[in-house]
Amino acid sequence: MTAVVIGPDGLARPSWAATDDLLREYYDTEWGLPVTDERGVFERLSLEAFQSGLSWATILRKRPAFRAAFAEFDPDQVAAFGEADIDRLLADAGIVRNRAKVLATIANAQATLALRDDGGLAELVWSFQPERTPVPATPAEVPTTSAESVALAKELRRRGFRFVGPTTMFALMEAIGLMDTHLVGSHRRGCSGLWAADGTRA
Repeated sequence: MTAVVIGPDGLARPSWAATDDLLREYYDTEWGLPVTDERGVFERLSLEAFQSGLSWATILRKRPAFRAAFAEFDPDQVAAFGEADIDRLLADAGIVRNRAKVLATIANAQATLALRDDGGLAELVWSFQPERTPVPATPAEVPTTSAESVALAKELRRRGFRFVGPTTMFALMEAIGLMDTHLVGSHRRGCSGLWAADGTRA
């Protein structure tokens, strides 16, 4: 598999971000940049849970509908969702209509509120930032879990969160900048400013 693809703009990206316009925009402007606010982390945690078993492109295309359906991922509002909201969500063709994932998102919002007395969701997630980040030259060298994602998943489950397995949490950590798995050679490698070229913290 080719490590990076040079786009018409002359920039190098992984193959998954090189052909689809929406994925390219997401890769170039959002993926891997630090997200440290509660709502931002809750949104991405929720979307990663909905992505389980599906392609990220599917979730990304539905993100505007997800935001409308879940009150812009305001944890206070989502935590208060009742049966009428659940029925509304399960009837919304714009999102992924999976009852278990809908219920998990509401439960996760409630768990997010409970965390506020103990530093908050973002602080908890960021406390699992590794000391080193992978330095992958090819897609095959990008891991799908880590000791930190396993530990984060365990702690979130202990706190009442659902659909937060180690692979899903690794994807979250990649997406919000806790680690940098941009391929060496990609124009986005190092974009977060948090990591040195050798994979140590900057």
